Amino acid sequence: MTKPMHRWMAIAAVGTLASVMAPAVAFADTTSSQAIPQGVGPGVLQQASYFGDTDPNTPVTVDIVMKLQNQGQLAQFINQTTTPGRGFRQYLSTSSFASKYAPNPQIASAIQTYLRAYGIQSTVYSDKLVITATGTAGQFNKAFNISLMNASLHGKKFHATKTPPQAPPSIANSILCILGLSNYSDFTSQAVKPLSTSGSTEPNADSAPSALMPSDLEQQYDVTPLYKQGATGQGQTIGIVSLADFNPSDAEYFWNYNHIQTKANRIHVYDVDGGSGLSEADGSDETSLDVEQSGALAPQADINVYVGPNSDTGFVDAFAKSISDDAVQELSVSWGESETAIASAVQQNLETPQYAQVFNQLFMEAAAQGISTFAAAGDDGAYSAARDNGTYNLSVLNPADSPYITAAGGTTLPVLEAAQFGVTKQRAWGYDYLYSFLAQLGYPPLNPYSFAGGGGGFSTVFATPDYQQGVSGVNRYTAVQWWTPSADGTTTTFNSTPQIVTGTGSGRNLPDLSMNADPESGYSVYFSLPTTDGSSDLDTGWSQYGGTSFVAPQLAGLSALINSADHTQVGFWNPQIYRFAQQHNSPLHPLDDTGTSNDNIYYTGTAGTIYNQATGLGTPDVAQLASSFR
Repeated sequence: MTKPMHRWMAIAAVGTLASVMAPAVAFADTTSSQAIPQGVGPGVLQQASYFGDTDPNTPVTVDIVMKLQNQGQLAQFINQTTTPGRGFRQYLSTSSFASKYAPNPQIASAIQTYLRAYGIQSTVYSDKLVITATGTAGQFNKAFNISLMNASLHGKKFHATKTPPQAPPSIANSILCILGLSNYSDFTSQAVKPLSTSGSTEPNADSAPSALMPSDLEQQYDVTPLYKQGATGQGQTIGIVSLADFNPSDAEYFWNYNHIQTKANRIHVYDVDGGSGLSEADGSDETSLDVEQSGALAPQADINVYVGPNSDTGFVDAFAKSISDDAVQELSVSWGESETAIASAVQQNLETPQYAQVFNQLFMEAAAQGISTFAAAGDDGAYSAARDNGTYNLSVLNPADSPYITAAGGTTLPVLEAAQFGVTKQRAWGYDYLYSFLAQLGYPPLNPYSFAGGGGGFSTVFATPDYQQGVSGVNRYTAVQWWTPSADGTTTTFNSTPQIVTGTGSGRNLPDLSMNADPESGYSVYFSLPTTDGSSDLDTGWSQYGGTSFVAPQLAGLSALINSADHTQVGFWNPQIYRFAQQHNSPLHPLDDTGTSNDNIYYTGTAGTIYNQATGLGTPDVAQLASSFR
């Protein structure tokens, strides 16, 4: 239903690169060395075939991620900035963050000196947490006492090293992990097309859009009062992190079609690590809809689009630049991978256990700097691993699992095709309401649409954050057992008469709040599929899409709108919205119906609770939410 994106580019990072020195002798004295965790994308399991050494002249880009210092103090600071009272909304600059929470600058300088001895160029982001280094396979082999080899999995060729990199303890002790020595990646966008029988799934320049528009969201979630107050997103800059390029003119056309008066020259594209390719297969439709949706809701806000290649280093560097530049007040991402896929690679010694911490550190920095950050919670219901790991265990999506990001879940509205299929009121998005129809079409129970739904569940990586503690429904659940996975999760059995069960969980609960994301009640998207020569006359037009990909940028646009209405910078949403949800006259409306009319293919509502793992705290009344923030 969504397209896995496989892209990697070995191009120097943005910034001034350190000068190159002659290579020193190979680092071979392992008695004085220390292993450093390395990272690789998900899905690189035992079935990968390794054959021959990587050409030593192959260009390679890696990220050396430094350990965050004083993390407990940083967590306290973030809590202080999001709690009314002393220090409320008094944020840090990037330089202040680096001086308080990054390692001593001399350590980064020592690492760069060490790399230069092997001819490896490097640059340090201003937050002093990420060093991006570029060199050749041969240079990295010598610098870190590894052997990069050629590998293949499912037809994809890549390079990898099975042994962890090593370096002198004097610098290794301050390094969280190294990403990029293995360049397998499988980040996917969270955008979904509707059933091919129920609407246009390909761009059509000759047809008018028939799906929902931003004006429909405004009416559904009570946004109009903010516009009447004169709020337009003025003075705000929305950041979009993506792994695919796009045509900015598509967004301009979309806004003009909807008669939205936008700020001129508002889109600014930053190609990180050389950027990405230009094709639908790479997800240009994802980037287009992110910009269109966020920019429509906050028409006078600037939009910075940070485009990196689809790789560990590309994804990390896009976040590192967008956060360390400290030029945005809102940040949205609609790409991710399941915790299960990451854990599978960890078990094979092909992924670092610190992998999720790399992103979490950056999101902590964003929160400390007052950036409101949003991530799509996923489009595979409670089974995020079904897409990228091929297993049917309960799982959630990274980076939405970070306790320092607002995870955007999905609902279904009783409109368009969803209404035709019997949806009568807003519910959690789960395609179980289509199971009977799919069977009539001849689909087997297990098919590409079986697990479509808003992502949600329990993180196995991050503990339950303080702001979720004590909220009714957190760490408790009601579920619909549509599917019974095998013990190893590799197969699953369909239950035509599912049981309703209850239980307890632990860890960070996802999502945080939800809005319409079902492609059957989906939104109109306008995009063109660029060709490699830059032309954009191929398959240009309108299409109907859904996915939590819409909710994350929509929340970013609404955050910009709220900031401009309240003349403030709201910052990290979660501690605040969980507090609001427990107060009288909450701006968040739980979807607490129990049963098969309100589930995300597993989790459903629990009557009388504030939170459930299908839709989080529920849906927002945006005007009321702005008042609560104020």
